[in-house]
Amino acid sequence: MNQYLPFEKAVQALETRALQVREASGEDTEAALLDERAQRQLSDLYARLTPWQRTLVARHPARPHFKHYVEHLCSDFLPLGGDRTFGNDEAIIGGFATLEGRKVVLIGHAKGEDTASRVKHNFGMARPEGYRKAIRLMELADRFGLPVITLVDTPGAFPGLDAEERGQAEAIARSTEKCLSLGVPMVAVIVGEGGSGGAIALAAANRVLMLEHSVYSVISPEGCASILWRSAGKAAEAAEAMKITANELLRLGVIDRIVYEPAGGAHRAPALAISRVGTAISAELTALAGLSKDELRSERLNKFLQMGQL
Repeated sequence: MNQYLPFEKAVQALETRALQVREASGEDTEAALLDERAQRQLSDLYARLTPWQRTLVARHPARPHFKHYVEHLCSDFLPLGGDRTFGNDEAIIGGFATLEGRKVVLIGHAKGEDTASRVKHNFGMARPEGYRKAIRLMELADRFGLPVITLVDTPGAFPGLDAEERGQAEAIARSTEKCLSLGVPMVAVIVGEGGSGGAIALAAANRVLMLEHSVYSVISPEGCASILWRSAGKAAEAAEAMKITANELLRLGVIDRIVYEPAGGAHRAPALAISRVGTAISAELTALAGLSKDELRSERLNKFLQMGQL
């Protein structure tokens, strides 16, 4: 059963009616016509989503998460835990993997899929030990000459007192610094939410890819609205002003490539969306394969230093 978003009511009505017709009479002709109308409605709707609607799609609970990418793209995955300083943060998962036939180090945010797993993974909001674990894994990748792939999906770094006491800002800065200094290819994919420093700490890459209906911003629309208008109810206006969508960010040079999603978003056809991400990552790794360590570092630094220049 699909989990419908608030703006999908017309599609929900058509698909529900089609299901009712099939269950009541077994008549497939009428139901097929209703399904066809629903699909047209869905395609038209998703072709003109507002930034706020894209934010809701990016947060959809059925959107593919890190676990699903590992299951569909990796023939093996060896997770490594701990930051060798404090503990293991379940909000960031990483380890050695074989992705599309390539040996890589794969790192990503884990949000969880139900109440228990969301609590376990802290809703994808990492503490300092999560970023220090990511640094440790990137250092291993550099040592063994393995490309780094990151899957970014977080509302932002955890803002709790315990995280601040353990050096949250410093850990994010060090993780960003490590990304920029790597002598191996790095490809980051914004697969859901790319929130603030919690995202950039894993996304200062040679190539930054973004799923079509993902969002990437310095603060959540609700947070921005609370600051500017003293009301989270202005989130839709904030999302419009912040330029958080893939098309806007590609135009501004913040990302390098959009990975287009199936009609109705990645949550409606997860396997297809994941396959497209895998294909895009492989293409970018192939393009980066011929660059030397110095060239990789130089290209990466220049990419980020040039952002925002007129």
